[in-house]
Amino acid sequence: MDPEFVLITDTMIKLLPWVALIVALGVGGSLLATWLKIKNGYPLTSSWGLPLHPKKDDEAQERIRLLTQENAQLRAEVGSVKDRLAVVERIVTDDGTRLAKEIDNLQITRN
Repeated sequence: MDPEFVLITDTMIKLLPWVALIVALGVGGSLLATWLKIKNGYPLTSSWGLPLHPKKDDEAQERIRLLTQENAQLRAEVGSVKDRLAVVERIVTDDGTRLAKEIDNLQITRN
């Protein structure tokens, strides 16, 4: 065999693991970046920079509308729960005589 050919093949055999490692790191990094985007809710894009998902269709718009309504209802419910909790905290932390006076005043105004 030609000594030059042997030298070239030996060099390629020595470089092959390094090339494979670099390719594996590149692919692994790309997969990790995509996974992190999906996990944290960032939109995926194509190689041209166009979004892949979500597509704007009637079903998605309806889902967004329903979630917005549910969000408003839950916020109102949390607000009322906070108000009730404030009343309970006030009752628990007040001294007994003040609470008794307020109850008596309510009974007097009712009659």
